[in-house]
Order: sequence, then C-alpha cells, then structure tokens
Amino acid sequence: MEDYKGNNFEILLERSEDYIRTCIKLFKLNTINKILKVGSAIITKAVVTLFLFMFLFIASIGGSILLGETLGRLWYGFAIVAAFYGIVAIVIALFLNNWFKRMVSNFILKQIVKIEPDEKY
Repeated sequence: MEDYKGNNFEILLERSEDYIRTCIKLFKLNTINKILKVGSAIITKAVVTLFLFMFLFIASIGGSILLGETLGRLWYGFAIVAAFYGIVAIVIALFLNNWFKRMVSNFILKQIVKIEPDEKY
C-alpha cells in the first residue's frame, strides 16, 4: 500500500511541476503578446503622427510663403507662422502638459489592459 501511495505522490509531483512550467510559459507568452500589441499600437500612432507633422510642416511653409508674398516681404510670413507656433507651444507647455501626459499614459494603459474578445479569465 505504501508503494501505491508513493507512486501517486510522485505522479502528483511530476504533474504539478509540468503544470507550473506550463503556467510560466503561458505567462511569458501572454506577456510577450501584450508587449507586442502595445509596441505595435505605439508605432502605428507614431507613424500617423509623423505624417501629420510632415503635412503641417509643408503646409506651414506654403502658408508662410503665401502670407509673405501677400505682405510684401517673404520673411514676414515665416515670422508670423513661427510666432503662431511659439504661442501654441507656450499654451501647451503651460496648460496642457498634464493633460497630454495623462492622455499618453491612458493610451498605453488601455493597450496593456485591453482584453481580446476570445480571451477569457
């Protein structure tokens, strides 16, 4: 009878070890999956933002040239557009800095915590 109990204990111990190894592997895979999802979401947003900034940059140059030609001196247009962006930067730095940090933090947190429809816990 002792051998039978000993064998059951060894089997239980082996299965427990296998279960723990499987849980660790699953945790690693889930962690990698979350990191990849967050990384891809951040890269996607960064690429879209880059193209938006490129558009604004080129549009600003065009607007500066148009404004400068309208005012008679080319540099007037660039000075006015630069002043506009300076004012926008100051407003963002003074009033929207915490909001911007909170927005980025919430975006990253939502990407990490988001549960896919097929995932069940």
